[in-house]
Amino acid sequence: MNPKTEYTNKSVLKADQYGKIDGRNAYQSDLESLSLGVSPKEARQRTQNILIHTLERAEEGYKNATIPVHRAIDMTILLCQSQLYFQDAYRLPKLYDPENPTVKNIGLQGDALRIEVCKENLMIDEQIQQFYQALGENGELLGERLRVLARLLEDLGYKK
Repeated sequence: MNPKTEYTNKSVLKADQYGKIDGRNAYQSDLESLSLGVSPKEARQRTQNILIHTLERAEEGYKNATIPVHRAIDMTILLCQSQLYFQDAYRLPKLYDPENPTVKNIGLQGDALRIEVCKENLMIDEQIQQFYQALGENGELLGERLRVLARLLEDLGYKK
């Protein structure tokens, strides 16, 4: 069993080619993508999970890893953009447009964090519904943390 495939097939939203904007590791990164999706072990609980796919881990399996701060921020950007996406996605019959899976291209580091629906996921129609529901069920928990983050960013001078 290929761990990369197992995890990729659980992804709902992804940002491929992450290595091009991976901080000081850009264009030399071991990280190929970031993704959000249903947890492979807890799909029935409809939890969301941030999955990091690295080339090195394909043989070892997935293990806990220490990540640089910029990657944690990039994952937060991915989560926030996903929440924005789902505010309007209810208008689409499948919560996404199969002909245009692009969610958003966010300019970073001279390139872009390219977020799209993971069409490679054979169960995307079901799992995007589960993920959407999980975001709703966890809205209070996520909202509280995002409000704190927004306040802190404003206090630091990061205003629109």
